[in-house]
Amino acid sequence: MTTKSRKKNLLLLLATATIAFSLYNGLLARRALAARPLGRFIHLRGMKLHFLEAGTGQPVLLLHGNGASAEDFTTSGIFDKAAARYRVLAFDRPGFGMSPRPAGRPWTAAAQADLIDAAAMKLGIERYMVVGHSWGAAVALEMARRHPRSVAGVVVVAGYHYPSPRLALAISALPAVPLLGTVLRHAVLPSLVRLNWRWAMTKIFHPATVAMPFATATRELASRPSQLRSISAESFLMLASALFPNRRYADIHVPVGIVAGAGDQLFDAKAEALRLQSEIGQALVDIVPDAGHMVHQSRPEAVLAMIDKVAALAGVGNRAEPSGSV
Repeated sequence: MTTKSRKKNLLLLLATATIAFSLYNGLLARRALAARPLGRFIHLRGMKLHFLEAGTGQPVLLLHGNGASAEDFTTSGIFDKAAARYRVLAFDRPGFGMSPRPAGRPWTAAAQADLIDAAAMKLGIERYMVVGHSWGAAVALEMARRHPRSVAGVVVVAGYHYPSPRLALAISALPAVPLLGTVLRHAVLPSLVRLNWRWAMTKIFHPATVAMPFATATRELASRPSQLRSISAESFLMLASALFPNRRYADIHVPVGIVAGAGDQLFDAKAEALRLQSEIGQALVDIVPDAGHMVHQSRPEAVLAMIDKVAALAGVGNRAEPSGSV
């Protein structure tokens, strides 16, 4: 066999393996979605958003972090416990869970803030509180900045409010690169995500114990090619925010509750929380000991308590609001 023939056969083998892995990962992705609890969909601005809803009273919107979905709040218990006092809506942000992420536009925190606010308006919710974890915290703060008449109060959990340029962000953004990223997302990364899942969970939960309901529910969702694209896109946006900062937290004039895990290994969450508090006039801080980046999973009672405190500061009670149509 000639060298040219061997190269041709090798390329054919690689192409076949790539297609096979892509088909297999696509099958696993469809199974992961089929296993999810089905909530409601709202159609607006040429796309649809999936969300879970329960309870009555003051509306509270829950926004998950990068790589997660609305189940982040059901597996932690926050969704059900908050629904005993509030009307709770947990959204799949664009590109996560059952919400698609249309290509052709950058889904920045500001763009997502406008979309979620528009969804609330369409649902007949005129004034609400918003809770955001990690990257969802950036969206929550943008909602307070851009829609102050709608936002009664904000709770941010493990928010990375002042990102700095890091090599890890640049590497995480690679799957968003055209062509190369497509191959990585469909054929390579899903398997790598599943193989490294235990390590990743240990890192984001440390020093607390990994919450197995979350780890189990999220593993296959996070390894879907479409969700990997969204994860990498948000990593790129965080990198861009670090390189070209344009933060105006002093513009926020609603009560803000800040919850952070003292042992967060992704960044100095305590320093971020205290710095944010210094910029915002009405801000409460709770640095939770023995908790990491997933502080809402490890210590959900801390987040629930902060929601109640911010609601009291905002002067909102358990007033029922009618459910809107979609």
